Amino acid sequence: MRRRQMHMSDEAQAALLSALQELRTELKIPTKFPKRVLAAADEAVAKPQPPAEDRTDLPLFTIDPPTSKDLDQAMHLERRAGGGYRVHYAIADVAAFVEAGRPLDAEAHDRIETLYFPDLKVPLYPPVISEGPASLLPGQVVPALLWQHDLDAYGKVTASSVGRAKVCSQAKLNYQGVQQDIDAGTAEESVALLSEIGRLREAVEADRGGLSMNLPDQEVTLVDGAFRLSYVATLPVEGWNEQMSLMTGMAAAQIMLDSGTGILRTQKETSDQKVIQRVHDIAASLDIDWQPGLTYAQLVRKLDPTNPKHMAFLSEATAMLVRAEYTVFRDHQIPDDTKHASIAAPYAHCTAPLRRLVDRYTGELCVAACAQKAPPDWVLEALYCLPCDMERGKGKVADRDAVDLAEAAMLKNRVGEVFEVTIINTDSEVGSPKEGTAHLAEPAVMGKITSGTPLKLGASVRAELKRADPFFVGKQKVLFRAV
Repeated sequence: MRRRQMHMSDEAQAALLSALQELRTELKIPTKFPKRVLAAADEAVAKPQPPAEDRTDLPLFTIDPPTSKDLDQAMHLERRAGGGYRVHYAIADVAAFVEAGRPLDAEAHDRIETLYFPDLKVPLYPPVISEGPASLLPGQVVPALLWQHDLDAYGKVTASSVGRAKVCSQAKLNYQGVQQDIDAGTAEESVALLSEIGRLREAVEADRGGLSMNLPDQEVTLVDGAFRLSYVATLPVEGWNEQMSLMTGMAAAQIMLDSGTGILRTQKETSDQKVIQRVHDIAASLDIDWQPGLTYAQLVRKLDPTNPKHMAFLSEATAMLVRAEYTVFRDHQIPDDTKHASIAAPYAHCTAPLRRLVDRYTGELCVAACAQKAPPDWVLEALYCLPCDMERGKGKVADRDAVDLAEAAMLKNRVGEVFEVTIINTDSEVGSPKEGTAHLAEPAVMGKITSGTPLKLGASVRAELKRADPFFVGKQKVLFRAV
């Protein structure tokens, strides 16, 4: 994994820590659980409700960052007799601990999702549950929603189902270790199959027109008491792991569509001809060869995010995608739009119930449908409120603002310096844009840039840092001026 890191000064770290505390106050983030919720969590843990089916025979494994304790998913992969594959995918059974209408449930509807800040995590559920008997940690028997996917030799799903079972993960693996073992040929068969099945699923995704981007993530971490700001390149194993989650989300969507009741994650195709033409114009301005007949998704797969011009195209074009939303349906009143355009298939959030509220509900709907039973009343009663509930989630805002603060703190004492930056975004509404986004490789910063002359997308320019203030009231805490 390629990382570029810069250490902050003590003064910058103190400023960032203070600014993060102010951000949580501004966003009204509850960093502590009320006593009644903690008491309810203790009670739920003391009275587990294990399912009858025992599948502790499955040698499941998880792949997560090394420090993660709230593990939502575990898997086991194997070849099927006669060809093809079988994937068992266990999802944490949060409903085994959280009763609808009770304090834990009410608190979850207030929090919506787990929030990750560089200096702390604000969980959806109390850690005594989310990092305890609900988590798929190795060596402990836990309740789970156990999915079974059968795939043919080409990686296409032929059958999917889900039901409750007791499971026991055998190993907690991490991305870098798994990648090294697969590359070295030393991974156990079930782990090694992740590469084989993952690549097949990526090919299936490409065939259906799904969109995959591998832009490096900006990551702010607190390591040994010091903040780091870095670009983190995605490992292939992360993409293969994501394919297992996508496969399950698509299976969940289809099960709910077939049953007539569900909640999907949908995204409309971009139909605005001006937007479409703008994307083509951006490619042309960056000398990206967009052959006739090649779709946007196919083009994206050919691009290299480490190439500044390609990164500029991906950054600019991605901003034009239609925003995804949640779509509810009941009693076989199927909506007209059921697909997620970027995935190119119906899709549902269902694989992260410890960290996202809606996943507990989609899991229950799928379990009921596979058992040919009516969904629980508590699920139906909440169904139409879930899109509004999820809209209140603050995860994306918290992530973006935390990175903005870290960028400003990192450059706090370097105002007036001149840097070499790449223009990765410009004001698409004007013919001669004089404002845009500058990408700085080291330290890992993206900030606003202004210029007295038109900015060219993908160009490398010299720019003076005019502002770097984590306490600046406004979005543009980092500001460059082209020189």
